[in-house]
This record gives sequence, structure tokens and C-alpha cells, in this order.
Amino acid sequence: MTASLEKTGHVLILCVDRDGDIGTKANLRTPILGREENISAAVAFALRDPEEPDANAMFEAIRVFDGLRKEGKPHENFQIATISGSELGDVSADRKLVAELAEVLNNFKANEVVLVTDGYQDEMILPLIESRIPVTSVRRIVMRHSKSIEETAAVFSRYMKILTENQRYSRLLLGLPGLLLIVLGVLTAFGLLGYTWIAFLLVLGSFLFIRGFGIDRVAKNFVTWMREYEPPPVPVQIAGFATVAGLLSVAIGVYLGVSQASVGLATFPTLGALPAVLGKFISEATALVAIGICVLLSGRAIKWYFERDPRLLRTLVITAVVAWSSQIAEQAAQILINPTSAYVGLVASTVIGIMVGISSLLLAFLVHRRYASFFKEKGIEVKEFGERP
Repeated sequence: MTASLEKTGHVLILCVDRDGDIGTKANLRTPILGREENISAAVAFALRDPEEPDANAMFEAIRVFDGLRKEGKPHENFQIATISGSELGDVSADRKLVAELAEVLNNFKANEVVLVTDGYQDEMILPLIESRIPVTSVRRIVMRHSKSIEETAAVFSRYMKILTENQRYSRLLLGLPGLLLIVLGVLTAFGLLGYTWIAFLLVLGSFLFIRGFGIDRVAKNFVTWMREYEPPPVPVQIAGFATVAGLLSVAIGVYLGVSQASVGLATFPTLGALPAVLGKFISEATALVAIGICVLLSGRAIKWYFERDPRLLRTLVITAVVAWSSQIAEQAAQILINPTSAYVGLVASTVIGIMVGISSLLLAFLVHRRYASFFKEKGIEVKEFGERP
């Protein structure tokens, strides 16, 4: 006898239950190693569910084991084992099967495997087994159904699950027909079957219009925004309100100025009347424009006060300058309207405006020095009000 024939062979008859029915239905722990243990487990499994194909696969594995052991050569050893996956399927099932296979191989050093399965899903483990030990034969049990029917049923059930649980498809394939059936039922109840096609076209057209222009997504996003919306802090709300009010005041002031200027331009259409028309525009618009800008800046000042931002002082200075600038603009407008009027008022308002600006700036500097700890210092504000290094 040659050395190759004398070499001992270890053959493992492996029954695979990928979907984990052995554990969930029969409460049996896997892996199950040994003939008597597999017989007891198969009997208990079959008593729980006589129509379960996995129980029949276990009996078939026992029959294959007995046949190979009877016909086997003296130098061959045979062992039978059953491993089980998980009802979760996919990655979880495969990892559990691989772990149980490794446990079986640690107890029985097999050289080859005879795989026994009950369906096409269990054969998905074949590449994982072949990567660890050669598979010399695959025995598949067919019970009351064929592989093609099983595959078709699995694919059909998978797509039906997608259609019923995935809203992306269920709205189109289930929701729209359901809505049409409801409309048809209502028309039937009121004896208005003659309007069926009109109702069908209206429903279908509305659905296509909403989906085509994405109105449903816009509405969904709006509802989500309304549900998750949180109002900003009070200082931010005050600043926003002041901005809107200030811009409206400026717009109204400009509108009134344009209206007054257009009346003057219609009354005096000559080129020499342009200064007077400009003066009327400035005179009419200045007050509301100045008020609007001051309101806008005041809202910002309130916001920066609560935030302890040093820009508060700069904003107050600008507000004072803008408020007094309206007086300068008014005096200039009177001179444009009537060039013979005295310009003393313009000079006086200009001088006072310069003094107001300088005094406001000095006051802001002193306040910043006095209450420096109140403000949250930033680089730009330190340069504006702080001392140079």
C-alpha cells in the first residue's frame, strides 16, 4: 500500500441552516457535532415543525454520513456536524456560520467537506466554506418545491416588501391607485359615475403636477422647518425689526422726495429749475431717511449692547452724526430752492455737526476706557478705541 493511500482522511458531513431556524424554532444550540446529537436535534426539530426543510436536511446529512461510513475506506474518518446562522440574514448570518465552522474544525480536523443544504440561500455560504476547507460534494434537499419557484417567491416577496414599506415607491404604486379608487367609490355612492374620467384626469394631473414641480418636497421641507424652527434671541429680533422698520422709512422718504421733485419738475420743466427740484427732493426725503437710518442703527446698537460688543459705541456715534446731518441737508435744500436765502443756517448747522461728531467720538472713547471690562474685546475694536502699543 502506497503512502498516499495510507494517509488518513477526515471527511466532515456538514449540514447548513443559514436562516437560523434550528435556534429560533427548536431552541437548539449550534454547532451540533456527532451522529447521535444530530439525530436527537433533528427529531426535536421535526416535532416542532414537521414541514421545516432544515429538519429534513439534517436527516439527509445523517443518511449521507451513514452511507459514507459504510462505504468508506479503512483509513478514512467521518464526522457529522450542523451549523446555524441567524434569522437576521446577510452579514450576521454569515459571520455566525463562519464562527461555528471554525469551532467544528477545531474539534475535528477535516480534510474535506460534504455540504448538505435545503435551499439556494444555504448555498450562499459555499464560497466561505471553500475558502477554509475543500468541498468535495454538495447535497441539496428539495421538498415540495423547486429551486426556481423558491427563488421567484423570494424575489417577489422582497419586491413586495419594498413596495409596501418604502414610501418612495408606495406613494406611486399604492397611494395613487388607492386615491383613484376612493374617488371612484365616492362618485359611485353619489351616483356620479359619468364624471369618472374627469375625476381620474384631475387626480392624475394633480399628482403629476405636484411631483413634477417638487411641490411635495417644498411642502415637506416647509413643515419640517416650521416644526424645528426656534426663534432667535430677543436682541436679534429687535435688530431685525429695526432693520425692516428703518428700510421702510427710508423707502417712504425716497418715495415722497421723488413725488415732490416730479411735481416741481412738471411745474418748472426748464434746465435752470433742476437745483430747485433737487432741493425739494432733499427737503421732503431728508427727515424720513434720517429717521429710518437712525432706527436701523438703534436696533443694531441694542443688539450689540446685549452682546457686549464694542461696536455699540461706534454705532451710537454714527447715529448722532446721521441725526444732525438731517439739519445740514435741510439747510442745503433751502438754499437750492431759494438761492437768495441766507447761508448762515447752513454754516451754523455744519459747524455744530462737526462739534457733535467730535464730542460724540470723544465721549465714546471715554466710555470705552471707563467700562472696558463690560465689552468683549476683539482685535478690531481694540484698534479703534484702545491705545496703540
